[in-house]
Amino acid sequence: MEQNVIHQADPIDPTDRIGTARVGKLLLDFSIPAIIGMMVNALYNIVDRIYVGQGVDPLGIAGITIAMPLMIILQASSMLIGVGANSLFSIRLGEGRRDVVEKIMGHAFALLFIIPGIVVTLLLIFTDRLLLDALGTSEAVFPYAKTYLRIILYGGIFSAMGPGINHFIRSDGHPRTSMLTQILGAGINIILDPIFIFGFGWGIAGAAWATIISQFISFVWVMYYFNSRHTRLRFRIRDMKLELNLALKIITIGFAPFAMQLAIGLVNIILNRALFRYGGDVAVSAMGIVYSIMVMIFMPLQGLNQGVQPIIGYNYGAKKYDRVLRAYKLAVVSGTIFVAMGFLVVQLFPRLFIAVFRNEQGPLMEMGSRALRICTIFLPFLAFQIISSNYFQAIGKPVQGTILSLSRQILFYIPLLLILPRIFGIYGVYSAMPAADSLSIILSAIVMIREIKRLKALEKQNSNTNDSVTV
Repeated sequence: MEQNVIHQADPIDPTDRIGTARVGKLLLDFSIPAIIGMMVNALYNIVDRIYVGQGVDPLGIAGITIAMPLMIILQASSMLIGVGANSLFSIRLGEGRRDVVEKIMGHAFALLFIIPGIVVTLLLIFTDRLLLDALGTSEAVFPYAKTYLRIILYGGIFSAMGPGINHFIRSDGHPRTSMLTQILGAGINIILDPIFIFGFGWGIAGAAWATIISQFISFVWVMYYFNSRHTRLRFRIRDMKLELNLALKIITIGFAPFAMQLAIGLVNIILNRALFRYGGDVAVSAMGIVYSIMVMIFMPLQGLNQGVQPIIGYNYGAKKYDRVLRAYKLAVVSGTIFVAMGFLVVQLFPRLFIAVFRNEQGPLMEMGSRALRICTIFLPFLAFQIISSNYFQAIGKPVQGTILSLSRQILFYIPLLLILPRIFGIYGVYSAMPAADSLSIILSAIVMIREIKRLKALEKQNSNTNDSVTV
């Protein structure tokens, strides 16, 4: 009878080196493909905005921006399962418990179908009411937002399952293959966008169709990988029969990034309403451009997070706490360098970046360039805050990760977003972001100082135990 295990293998298991190879080299090997993949993957919505802004209407950018909070809810449901299951997968590998990793994968597949499916159904039913009532969409922007969102939701299941399952390819020791998955989808999207928008004359609907077709192809590619000779891991029907304890464990670990995404969605709703109130449709379009630029700056950081996560998780499970701390510190330093470079460029040449989306002088250029400079003031310090939040999720401690994740978006940003615009108008809307960033960085420093002391104590205890055994 076939056992629910990974069969004894090839002479060299790709996951073994996570606990033995030099940490710096591991971080490069795992992060560079993830960074490239994330940078390319970020082009999904950014390319849509560029083509819509240049070839359709600036209000189309506002339409995509307004629809974004509801799309973020769908992304959050994918992260809840994909990131949670992947973290548990890495920890169990580090513990040497290879008998359960395929069961984790099977549960992830089932949950990635069920939970995003429910979210897609609800969003499709209530699209009009959500756009008009919750998001406060203007009459001019509503047709663009509705058209784009409904088409995106038609392919919502595949857009959730593809990225969710792709995490396992990286933790299986194949970060480059994971990168290729992201490049494949984004590359197809970039090719199809001008064909559908300009060639077929579909406008903003063409941008949406290009996105969901490319996401479906990515999903097919991911499933092909797990039926190929490149891995011994397989999705099996029996592993998809949900066990409550394991499903809850996956959801609990994945709750921090899930809550973070929901928080971002809520923030976007409040932000868009404030932008409408104090700056009108042009302010919404401008912030949509600013967010797109910031996404590109943050993508190397997200790639680092994805790359360091299996390294931290595996070594924490293996009780190699010195390697955990080394990986964390290297990720913080590397992330800070990446983000600082992006900060310098946007501060020096803000108009150049706005022109990529709409190359004409006017209110959009003026408002967008000012907003970009204000919103990015504390960017160089955010790498520490974001990687610290990811660290706790990687070691299977979702409570601390959730607190740090939500501090920036919920605890600080939302109150500031409600208070500052009443005093400073549209500039209060822009200033709320850097003010929240500074406060969340301070909180993260307090939490991580205690955590680093705990890790060092565990490592010392581990060393003493090993010495006693040797003696």
